[in-house]
Amino acid sequence: MASAPERPGPRAPRIRDVAERAGVGVGTVSRVLNDSPGVAHATRVRVRAVMDELGYRPSPTARNLSLGRTQTLGVIAPFFTSPSVVERLRGIDDVVGGSAYDLTLFNIETRDQRRAALRRFARRDRVDGIIVISLPLLPAEVRALHRDQLPTVLVDAAHALLPNVAIDDVAGGAMAARHLLEAGHRRVAFVGDVEDSPFAFASSQRRLEGFGQALREAGVALPASYVRRGPFGRETAVLLTRQLLALRRPPTAIFAASDVQAFGVLDAAARAGLAVPGDLSVVGFDDIELAAAIGLTTIRQPLRESGRVGAQMLLQALAGDEASPPAPPPELPALEVVARRTVSPPLVSVSTPLA
Repeated sequence: MASAPERPGPRAPRIRDVAERAGVGVGTVSRVLNDSPGVAHATRVRVRAVMDELGYRPSPTARNLSLGRTQTLGVIAPFFTSPSVVERLRGIDDVVGGSAYDLTLFNIETRDQRRAALRRFARRDRVDGIIVISLPLLPAEVRALHRDQLPTVLVDAAHALLPNVAIDDVAGGAMAARHLLEAGHRRVAFVGDVEDSPFAFASSQRRLEGFGQALREAGVALPASYVRRGPFGRETAVLLTRQLLALRRPPTAIFAASDVQAFGVLDAAARAGLAVPGDLSVVGFDDIELAAAIGLTTIRQPLRESGRVGAQMLLQALAGDEASPPAPPPELPALEVVARRTVSPPLVSVSTPLA
């Protein structure tokens, strides 16, 4: 025997029902919902009383559309599973997680994704603002952001026309050089990112500049053969380190542009049967969680804090008066050398290598 069809439940009240019961137009109800001016106090009170009486609940999607907002912030990041990016994302979530905004991530791992990142993702109909991590923007991309009036903050990158949060990578590279020099090393090498990258990472190059500058000031040469660069990653760092260790006069110390690359240096040293720090000293950069676990000497930068500051700046831009100058960003904690167990004086007699 067929069962009787279920009777539909009562229809949820709509904005038109509120307007009819309150004796006002739909536009007035909409202005009350959006806290817009131009509605008399008595009318505002009456409309809200009717909403409560009918149990009216506005659709978040409809309200966002009426406000011209998506209530979503976008984050564009290369390799967002890499430890340094994860830490910055944690900092961003520390701030945005307590706000009215949701987060949408756009991961970049290929050249095509890099080209499409802002064209496809950074639009006002998709997000209200974006945070770009570690990707220097091209002039055309910056022009597009200004044309679309899309608030944007750069983290670990800089541009004269955009608010940004960035450390002094040159100073960080110099700190690594001075630490190795103070330990007695004179044959020191560098492992970092290749310059011609689809992601145009600039931090590795700046760290190399500071590293070389501090060595020159100390009268120590940095031969071209001691500078090895390749695509970012641990396995690439392993191959680059093997090249350095195969030199007729291999370095006694290596500065890696990131902790991830330093792990590759350590791996290559272990495969070659070298003791760290006895045969080879190693310095990384970032101080991600694993660095402490394995005792890596590194340059600590405020990864999580930079994400927090970047998110705060974006929320301030979204909430602030465009006619007013932006507030200066909070100052980040200073870079520092975290000395652990991967640096010691060289066991071999060293001299300044010839360029």
